[in-house]
Amino acid sequence: MIKHGRITALVFCFLLLHFSPTHSNTVCIIGSGIGGASVAHFLRHYSAIYHPSQSPIGQINIFERNGVVGGRMATVTVSGETFEAGASILHPKNYHALNYTKYLNLQLKTPKLTDDSLSLGIWDGHKFVYKTFNSKSKLPIVQRLVSLANSIMIFFRYGFSLFRMSSFVEVTVNNFLRYYEGFNSRPVFESVEEMLKWAGLYNLTTQTLGEELVEAGLSPLLIQELVTVITRINYGQSVNISGLAGAVSLAGSGGGLWSIEGGNWQMAAGLINRSDVVLHLHEEIESVSYLGDVYVLNSTKGKSYNCGVTVVATPLDELNIDFNPRISVPPRKLQHTHATFVRGLLSPAYFGLNLLSDIPDLVGTKESPDVPFSSISILKQHENDMTYKIFSREPMTDALLDKFFSSRKETIKINWAAYPHYHAPEKFAPFILDGQHLYYVNAFENAASTMETSAVAAENIARLILSRLSSGVDLSSSNLTSVDSNPSELHSEL
Repeated sequence: MIKHGRITALVFCFLLLHFSPTHSNTVCIIGSGIGGASVAHFLRHYSAIYHPSQSPIGQINIFERNGVVGGRMATVTVSGETFEAGASILHPKNYHALNYTKYLNLQLKTPKLTDDSLSLGIWDGHKFVYKTFNSKSKLPIVQRLVSLANSIMIFFRYGFSLFRMSSFVEVTVNNFLRYYEGFNSRPVFESVEEMLKWAGLYNLTTQTLGEELVEAGLSPLLIQELVTVITRINYGQSVNISGLAGAVSLAGSGGGLWSIEGGNWQMAAGLINRSDVVLHLHEEIESVSYLGDVYVLNSTKGKSYNCGVTVVATPLDELNIDFNPRISVPPRKLQHTHATFVRGLLSPAYFGLNLLSDIPDLVGTKESPDVPFSSISILKQHENDMTYKIFSREPMTDALLDKFFSSRKETIKINWAAYPHYHAPEKFAPFILDGQHLYYVNAFENAASTMETSAVAAENIARLILSRLSSGVDLSSSNLTSVDSNPSELHSEL
């Protein structure tokens, strides 16, 4: 819970009086995903706390080139059932997302297949090199026995490297939790490098995950199999991704994962609805020009908007926005992930098996040119068939799908420019693109790309905007109040 003292509040209110009442109060945000929605939310939230009678932020415009908000959070409907099509899972320590759900009265959803009942197989293109025991029994005692047997089997295969991997992830997560600390101890960051170094995470971006795990004492077998399966599922890439992205990927394979009932996109929609935002759907920004005291944004609808502050909250890598003056960001490729949803039945013969029930609930894959997909998982078991989700680096042709499946009733294919293609050592775009008031939330994605990391970066951008607008006075650790030491209670009065 945020608790502010009288002196701190008076200082903050005094500083906010220095904001100009002209167009400098207008904020324009390009992108309506979790990053853009979070910037709008935190700008309104912090302004309401520290200056409830007169907000330092005027109108907020959000521009979305598509017809719906949410960015890379979206759902797909297969045979009348709704499933996550983009960003799917959240970690139990994703505290911004947890507080968004409370604030918006959203309902948490946990996976129907629990860790105890989920069967896993690691496919190398020719055979399963590892496969857990599988039981279709719903009796709790049977599930516990199967889970125990699988725990023993995985320990015999990978040994104490499993504990070293867990320790590596735990240290990284604990360092990341520093971003939820109170303002008294957490400064406003003007660069990604500064933000990462403060939390002790920067060095993880200078080496590959594979190099980090070798130094941590993990066995080559664990890295080549289980770790590779996880990175291929979560980031569509091998253990050659940078160490921090890899650690975040490993954290996303643990227990307690959750999502939002009805779709994670509702977080972005709810935050936008409650942030007094003017939303411009089907309106893409073509150019951003800085004219000395105002940014002029021109859109595909032939309209122009004057903005004192402009926030880019979508990856610039595949956009064609003309910036004047020109901006400079390090070149970066986006990793495209193809999500294919199929209602039907997999073919046991393709996997060298006799029975459909012998196919694991989750088929992960090793890094091999012989493997045309990253993973296949069961989303729902129907009476006579199932709904599956396939991740792949390349589009799944119908001919290829017919090799995997003995029958297909419905197929939906989605191509996501999902996250950066990670390459250590990472180079970061600036948070402030022009030295003025042009900000870039997605600069942080070169560290790690998740819903929560976008929210963390957006919260810092909101503080950075308020700080830099206040006549050059620093609204950092000494001027903003602290929060409760329990991160799960952050912003609880949202």
